[in-house]
Amino acid sequence: MQVVYTHCAGLDVHKKTVVACVITPKESGQWQKQIRTFGTMTKDLLNLSDWLTSHNCSHVAMESTGEYWRPVFNILEGNFEVMLVNARHIKAVPGRKTDIKDSQWIAELLQHGLLRPSFIPPVEQRDLRDLTRHRSNFIRERVNLVNRVQKVLEAANIKLASVASDVMGVSGRAMLAAIVEGNSTPELMAGLAKGTMSKKHDLLVPALEGRVRPHQKFILAQLLAQIDSIDSSIALFDQQIEEYCHPFDQAVELVDTIPGIARRTAEIIVSEIGTDMSRFPSAEHLAAWAGVAPGNYESGGKKLSDSTRKGNRVLRTILVQAAHALARTKTYLAAQFRRLSARRGKKRAAVAVAHSILVIAYHLISRQEPYKDLGADYFDKQRPESVKKRLIKRLEKLGYQVTAQSVEVTV
Repeated sequence: MQVVYTHCAGLDVHKKTVVACVITPKESGQWQKQIRTFGTMTKDLLNLSDWLTSHNCSHVAMESTGEYWRPVFNILEGNFEVMLVNARHIKAVPGRKTDIKDSQWIAELLQHGLLRPSFIPPVEQRDLRDLTRHRSNFIRERVNLVNRVQKVLEAANIKLASVASDVMGVSGRAMLAAIVEGNSTPELMAGLAKGTMSKKHDLLVPALEGRVRPHQKFILAQLLAQIDSIDSSIALFDQQIEEYCHPFDQAVELVDTIPGIARRTAEIIVSEIGTDMSRFPSAEHLAAWAGVAPGNYESGGKKLSDSTRKGNRVLRTILVQAAHALARTKTYLAAQFRRLSARRGKKRAAVAVAHSILVIAYHLISRQEPYKDLGADYFDKQRPESVKKRLIKRLEKLGYQVTAQSVEVTV
């Protein structure tokens, strides 16, 4: 096989050790393999870097094993061309697996150019991505705590969630504080409602009449304290992300022009895909990398499955959430969601719209242009005759006789 890299190394990374195999050419024209085991402390990894440099290695490959690859990558990033490879793509022959053989196998695959490196963003993008991902974790923890609050209320015969759409809103929070204090009647607590909630006074009074025991008040107090703490942490994350977003402000603002995409969602999308779209050969390649494109599974001339492949879970999740959010708007993407959900169901329609959102984001960042919506009636304008026939047919099924006459429409 053709040799692509003459001086390269393969690393088998574990929690406490790194097994390295270096392949270099001999004067006789053959290949020499040298194997050595290092620890994973910073001092040991610096020794690994010096050892690879002494053998004139230009390229280094390793598996993406959990989080253990990160310390190795941080040390080697500036001195070598480091390839992070999906472990599923380089699985060795069963029954012949040891740490030494794994490092040799990785080095041999790298030597012949048979490895496909994973996308590793630059340092600035990685920092922003860490911040947005941890903020999302805090938001999920807050949702879990709010759900626990609702469980405690149900156990105490408080049906506040049946009347208020947001238990943790301004009105709901004031009522929860009164429940914890335990010195208010349902009428007084219902009087704490603000804004539109004040119109539901008659519904709030019976909903707030429960049997709250002392231990439930204690649990509610602790849950509310945890929610306050997480709210403070999320606010600090927002400030930090805003600072780290300065190099990406233009891209975030462009993605934010897409209907259904809030500022936080735009920050997550940009932190995951970056601003340099040349890393991805096409928008379809980006969609496949994110896991929102149909997969390919064909055998014997038959297409066996078109389910989406595994991809960037964080990006896929936020895109699907955005697709569900914009389904209620009067836009092109909402029309696409309704059109597909009628035939394929809401879940598949959400994935398809998520694919469209990512493709749009790719082109907005590439062209440096804001989003221009095609309109909620875009699909109707493409085939007006089909729409007319379908609507007439529906009316005829209801027992009406319809005569269609064209008129001039003024916008």
